[in-house]
Amino acid sequence: MKWIGLVLSTVAALAGVNGCMSLASGQDAGEATPFYGIKIPAGYRDWEFIAVKQLLIPGMTDQLRAQLGNEIAIKAFKEGKVPFPDGSIIAALHWTRIPAEADDKVLAGPFPGAQSFIVGSPVNVQFMVKDSKKYAATGGWGFADFTDGKPGSEALHKTCFPCHAPAKDRDFVFTRYAP
Repeated sequence: MKWIGLVLSTVAALAGVNGCMSLASGQDAGEATPFYGIKIPAGYRDWEFIAVKQLLIPGMTDQLRAQLGNEIAIKAFKEGKVPFPDGSIIAALHWTRIPAEADDKVLAGPFPGAQSFIVGSPVNVQFMVKDSKKYAATGGWGFADFTDGKPGSEALHKTCFPCHAPAKDRDFVFTRYAP
């Protein structure tokens, strides 16, 4: 009889730890986006790294961005498979870019004028979800944009596909896999 209580206590404790970990990681599914109906995928911060880039639009934005992919997307990237298979999800994490003053002090000796940058405050997280039937009108991709865990407006989400249209030959994906 004691072992039943021990098993139930262990299961309850593990469930609680799992729930707390997903909330602490900002991985609570929360609200779905308008237009596409996508929620933040649980565990996305543990997905594999695809690439990193800087986006600089003078007078508008200066960001560092990292792309992650679920197992299906990573396999497609590694195999160079286009179009991506249904179930592929790509996450894009965006931060402001700020000077890394401590690094610059170290680098100034051997490399005068060197500048380095690190991530600043979070801007948003975006997702591309491949479902060729559900999102047929947008190249098979659903798009999602979240700031502070809240989905962006319907108007914002309607701008996603037109922005990705120039990458049609790469299945609407800008990101290149960095081996």
